[in-house]
Amino acid sequence: MGVINLAHGEFMMLGAYVTFVIQNLFRPMGGIVFELYYPVALVAAFIFTALVGVVLERTLIRKLYGRPLETLLATWGVSLILIQLVRSISTAMLIGIVVASLLGFLCTRFLATKISERPYFPYISGFAWLISAVIGLFSVNIASSVRILDSAWFGPRNIDVTAPKWLQGSWGTFAGVQLPGIRVFIILLSILLLLAVVWFLSKSVWGLRIRSVTQNREMSNCLGIPTDLVDSITFGVGSGLAGVAGSAITLLGSVGPNLGGTYIVSCFMVIVLGGVGNLLGTVLASILLGIIQSVVGSGTLLIIFPDMTPAIRSVVEFFATTSMSLVLVFIFIIVFLQFRPNGMFPQKGRSVES
Repeated sequence: MGVINLAHGEFMMLGAYVTFVIQNLFRPMGGIVFELYYPVALVAAFIFTALVGVVLERTLIRKLYGRPLETLLATWGVSLILIQLVRSISTAMLIGIVVASLLGFLCTRFLATKISERPYFPYISGFAWLISAVIGLFSVNIASSVRILDSAWFGPRNIDVTAPKWLQGSWGTFAGVQLPGIRVFIILLSILLLLAVVWFLSKSVWGLRIRSVTQNREMSNCLGIPTDLVDSITFGVGSGLAGVAGSAITLLGSVGPNLGGTYIVSCFMVIVLGGVGNLLGTVLASILLGIIQSVVGSGTLLIIFPDMTPAIRSVVEFFATTSMSLVLVFIFIIVFLQFRPNGMFPQKGRSVES
C-alpha cells in the first residue's frame, strides 16, 4: 500500500489487552467454560484490531497515500497515542472520547450538507472538531469527579494472561526433546494463518482485487474495482493479524503498553530483507533472522561447537546476548543489502512503479 505503519506494533499490544479482557470476563465462569476463553480471545483480538485499523485508514492514512515519510511520522504519533491511551484509559476518559467523537462527526456531517463545496469548509470543519474536543475534555473532568469512573483500567504495569490447561505442559517429545505446548500451538497457529492469507490473496475475489490494486491502482479503478474499500480491507486484515500475534504473545509472558516497540524493528527488518510485498520473502526472512537471533543470542553455538578456537569463541561469546545478537542481525542485513538492495524477492512489473 506504500504505507510505513509504525503503529503496527501497537496493534499487537491492543490484541494482547483484548486477550486479557476476555480472560477476565471468562474467569468467573470457571471450569470448562474458562478453558475455552482463548479461542474466543483470538477471534475478538482479530475483530477489534481490524476495526481499529479500518478507522485509522479511513480517518488518517487515506489522506497520506503516496507520501510514505508522512505516513511514518503520522503513525508514529498514533503509536504514542495508543501507548498512552492504554496506560491512562478510564471510564471517564472513554466518556469524553465518545462525546467528542460524536459531536465532531455530527457537526462535520451537518456542515457537509450545507457548505461542503465552499473553499473554507475544511477550516470550519477543523474548528468544529476543535470545539468538540474541548467539550470532550470538559466531559472528562466532570466524569472524573466520580471516583469509580476515574480509576484506570490497566495502568502502566504489565499484565499476565493465564494459559488454558490444554496449552500448558508438554505435547510429547521429538528426538528426546520435550515440545512445550504453548510454543507448538503458536507455531501451528502461525502456519494456519499463513495458509489462510495465501488462500485469501490467491483464491478469493477480494484477494484478487487487492493484488490488482497493488500492481496497478489506476487501471483497477477504471475496471470498477472499489479501490477505497480494498484499501480498508487490506489495512483491516493486516491490523487484525497483528492483533492475533499480540494475543499469541501473551502466552509467552507478561506484556505491557510498550509491547509494540519490542517487535516493530524486527518486523521492518524482515520486510526489508524479504522484499516489500512478497509473502514468501517475508516467511523466509523471518525464519532466517529468527534462527540467527535465537541461536547466536542464546549461546547455543558454544554448546554445539565446544572445540572452537579461542579467537572464534571470544567473538561468539561477545554476540551471545539478546541485544548483541540484534546488532549481528543488523550487520547481516547491511551486508546483504549491498548485494541485493531490494531484498531476496524484489518486486517486478508495474508494482515497482506504484
